[in-house]
Order: sequence, then C-alpha cells, then structure tokens
Amino acid sequence: MADPDDIRDDSADEPDRGHQRPAGVDDTTVAAVGKLSEALETAERARGHLYSFHQLTGAADLELGEAVELFREAGHDGIAEALQTDLVGRNVLPGRWTFQIIEEYDDGYRATFTALEERARDELLDGRRHVFESEMKEERRTRGRRGHEARP
Repeated sequence: MADPDDIRDDSADEPDRGHQRPAGVDDTTVAAVGKLSEALETAERARGHLYSFHQLTGAADLELGEAVELFREAGHDGIAEALQTDLVGRNVLPGRWTFQIIEEYDDGYRATFTALEERARDELLDGRRHVFESEMKEERRTRGRRGHEARP
C-alpha cells in the first residue's frame, strides 16, 4: 500500500520559475543578494519598532493629558501646569513628533534601501525574489513528502 504522505504529481515538485536561479548566476551572487534581502527584512522589522515607538509615544502623551486633569482636580495646579506646558505635545526630537520621524525614515533611508535591493535583484537575478531562500528550501525539504511541496 502506498504511503498517504507521498505526493503523486512530480511535475510540480520544483520551485516556480520566479524563484529559480537564472542561468549563469554564481553561488556568491545568489548569497550576496540573499544577504541584502535579509538586511532589508531586518530594516523592515526596525521600521515596525519605529511604528511601535510612534504609537506608544502618542498613547503616553494622551495618558499624560489625563494625568494633568487629575492633578488639577486634586488641586495640584503647579504640577499640572508644568506638565501641560513643558511635556504635553512636546517634540520627541527637535522640531519633530514621531510621525515626522517615520516620514523621514520612510522617504530617506527606507526608500534608498528598497530601491537598491530591487536594483540588485533586477540586475543580477532578473528581478527574482528569494532565490537564496528557495534554494535553501530545496536543500532542506523532503521531496515527494506531503507538507514538503515545492510550491502551493
């Protein structure tokens, strides 16, 4: 009896063309573009933390406003006034709220990073993404086994 985890269609048991190494591309080039893509992924994770910083800072400012009102209710007008005038709505960096930091990051560093990563893929791998990872998948998966298919 055949193993139910065996795959019957061998014709689709290889990566799609968009994830295959173009002819004539050497291992070092694939590794270099793969490392560049990995670096971009790390920068994208950093960007996510930047958004967390943005949202947490905004939440803190709103909570601070509530604290100011409670200090006023309790009759601590001096503390309330100092918090209100020196901290509520304050820039986190000179001239910038967190949304402005995000915009500068996106328009400068991130835009340059993504453009250069795309340029490297276009020039060296015919625009193909994740070739390094696709080859790693081919090395690590068990061909012919359910759950180890080359593609969806």
